[in-house]
Amino acid sequence: MKIIDKELYDPIHPKHNLKLEYTETPFNCDGCKEAGIGLKYSCQKYCDFDLHKACGEKTPTITHPLYKKCEFQFCYEPPGKVLRICDACRKDVLGYVYHCKKCGFDLHPCCANLPRVLNDGDQNLYLCLKLSSSCHRCGRKGLGWSYRSQCKTYNLHVSCVKELLVESWEAMYLNVDKNKVREMQTRIPSLRATMEHHHGRKEGKVSKCCQMAGSAVQMIISAILGDPTAIIAAVIGGFISK
Repeated sequence: MKIIDKELYDPIHPKHNLKLEYTETPFNCDGCKEAGIGLKYSCQKYCDFDLHKACGEKTPTITHPLYKKCEFQFCYEPPGKVLRICDACRKDVLGYVYHCKKCGFDLHPCCANLPRVLNDGDQNLYLCLKLSSSCHRCGRKGLGWSYRSQCKTYNLHVSCVKELLVESWEAMYLNVDKNKVREMQTRIPSLRATMEHHHGRKEGKVSKCCQMAGSAVQMIISAILGDPTAIIAAVIGGFISK
C-alpha cells in the first residue's frame, strides 16, 4: 500500500482525518457502500474506514453531460423512504449519492465521475446513455449506461461489468469453487476477438477498431472503482476478459 501526502476531514468520520492511499486490495467504501480499489481516503490505522477518492472529494452540486437539464445535489444518504437506484449502474443506492430533485435521477459518486471517453492508447470507448446494439454480456439493448467502441460493435453495460467484478472477487478472495472461476473467464469475449469476428480477418478488411488492445474491461473496471488510472484493475480485468 502506498501512502500519499494528502488528508481530508469527512463529517461521517469525525474522529480522525483521512489519508489518501493507494491500495491493490479491494475495499468496501464506507460512503457509498460500493466496491473500490486503487486510490482511497482511509483511516485504516485506527478505524478501518475507507472512502473512494470520488466520495472523499465530493462537491455540494454537480451537473452531468448525459443529463443536461439536471442539477445533482450531494446527499450523505438516499433521500426519501423508497429504495433508490443509481441511474448509471442500476444498482441500489445505499449511501452517498448525487440526487436531482427535479428529475429524480440518482448517481453513485464514482458513477458520476465515469470518464466520457476511455482510451487504451490506440482507440476509444465512449460512455453512452443507452445501447442500440446488444451488450456483450447480457445481450440486452436500451437504457443503462454503457461503454461502446468507436465503431459501435463492442458494447458493455456498466451494470454488467459491476456484476462480473463482484463475481470475480468472490472467486478470487472468498475461495469459491474453482470451476466457477473457469466459467467466468468465458463470460465476456475479448474486445479484439469480437472485432475480428465482426469485421473478418482478411488483410485490409479488418476495421481500425480491431487494433484495440483487449483492455476494454480493464479500463471500465478502473473507472467504475473510482480510479480511472488504477493499474491494479488490469489484474482483475485480465482475469475477466480472458
